[in-house]
Amino acid sequence: MATAVATPEVLAPAVPKAPVNKWLVTLSVTFGTLMGAIDSSIVNVALPQIRGAVGATVQEITWATTGFVIATVMVMPLTGFLGRMFGQKRVYLACLVLFVAGSFLCGLAWNLPTLVLFRFLQGLGAGALQPTEQAILRQTFPPKEQGTAMAIFGMAVMVGPAIGPTLGGYIVDNWHWSWIFFINVPVGILGFFMVARFVQEDDQLRATARREAEQQRKHMDWAGITLLCMGLATLQYFLEEGQADDWFESPVIVICAIISATCLIAFVIRELTAVAPAVNLRLFKDPVFASGTLLGALVFAVLMASMFLLPVFMQELLGFTATQSGFSLMPRTLVMMLMMPIVGRLYGKVPARVLVGIGIVFAGFGAFEMSHFSLATGSSNIIAAIALQGVGFSMMFVPLSATALGSIPRERMADATGLNSLLRQIGGSVGLAIFTTLLSRYSVLSKASIASHLNPERWEVASRMAATQKGLMQHGLDAASASMASLQMMVGNVSRQAMVLAFDKLFVLAAMMFVVVLPLVYFLKDPPSVGGSHEKPHIDVEI
Repeated sequence: MATAVATPEVLAPAVPKAPVNKWLVTLSVTFGTLMGAIDSSIVNVALPQIRGAVGATVQEITWATTGFVIATVMVMPLTGFLGRMFGQKRVYLACLVLFVAGSFLCGLAWNLPTLVLFRFLQGLGAGALQPTEQAILRQTFPPKEQGTAMAIFGMAVMVGPAIGPTLGGYIVDNWHWSWIFFINVPVGILGFFMVARFVQEDDQLRATARREAEQQRKHMDWAGITLLCMGLATLQYFLEEGQADDWFESPVIVICAIISATCLIAFVIRELTAVAPAVNLRLFKDPVFASGTLLGALVFAVLMASMFLLPVFMQELLGFTATQSGFSLMPRTLVMMLMMPIVGRLYGKVPARVLVGIGIVFAGFGAFEMSHFSLATGSSNIIAAIALQGVGFSMMFVPLSATALGSIPRERMADATGLNSLLRQIGGSVGLAIFTTLLSRYSVLSKASIASHLNPERWEVASRMAATQKGLMQHGLDAASASMASLQMMVGNVSRQAMVLAFDKLFVLAAMMFVVVLPLVYFLKDPPSVGGSHEKPHIDVEI
């Protein structure tokens, strides 16, 4: 009888995987997040050139930004669901390919519909990059280095939007606008091969994901996914376009608000009752995750509003170009890059609420310093205020991100990072919507207030107009033209001063909002131990 002979394959021992180099993993996954963060702001400085190229109006071209943001927020909360279905690494690579392909197509767009479509595709790819990187870093770094992991992630998320306008302005000033999209292609290709080579998925996590994916396929949550996409899309449109359409004076905005509220309420009910929900809202049962995520969204609303105001002030009133305003903001970026690693090391040694509280004080004081800006303000006057904000932003972002995820088990990390990123994005959109609306209304009120004092019978007003008219006549204008021109110059000066007052009010409001948020830090819950994501969970967060 023949004797079975063991083959070399059967006898050979399993080859152990090479140890993961956490720094190569970090570098690999940061490429995608940084590009996505930069693209959230880089396009804004090129909109005038793009508008001329695709033949769009000022109102229509905003869809290039709105479409990108809508697609991004639709994907963020589904990151965990997609990771279980297809594998976390595969989802990241697929989204990176989609982002790079969308970027390339955006550079080739020949009219507005194609540009909006390609920006939407780009946003679908960008949506999963940020939460997936956050999950990968949390799963790669050991418990004692979770602060460092979130510091690296924070640098990509916060520095990206800060350098976007500078990079975009330089590209537009020196090359064609399409290169703000083409530049993503080589960087994305490099990131793709690095992720494919260096990022490894944990075998235990993959086994858990496969078991849960089978359950998801048996009870596919199409209703939850549909309600989520409809609710977030209409909510983001409401926030992005509300100010331009005069909010509830527009039937479209009213309809979007109703659809968004209805769909999101139905979505929450659906996810809490579904057998296998697409989005695990039960994570909010964890007080550590809930407090860190919600406080982070609230703080991010004020942060994004503060970051939005200053570039607009410099370009609209001080006459800075996009490149000049970007370079003027560079000290804040440099301070953040310097401080975030330091804060990452302090995390775990200093209570998170102490770090966040100190950060709020710094950011609030920086906003208050900005309320003293005037038309005579120069770059040197701006540096001190934005340096204070850079310190504050760094001390808030790192501990809030690390603390929010500190008690989440590893197999739920992708779900948690998706929700964390979504709430942060929505918080930023809400802050921008509020401050954009107030800027418009404050400027109207300030202009009316100043104009009420411009009585031609007042000696100061008559003297100023006479001096201006005389100067214009000395430059060759006749008396009638000089009189009309002096009046127009007076009106222009009133408008500029009104805008300065409006900005000053908003900077004060931002400082006051930081003060209001400060007591809420008391409710920030610390995880039971640093790096709690590697410990046994203390609550039930099963799907």
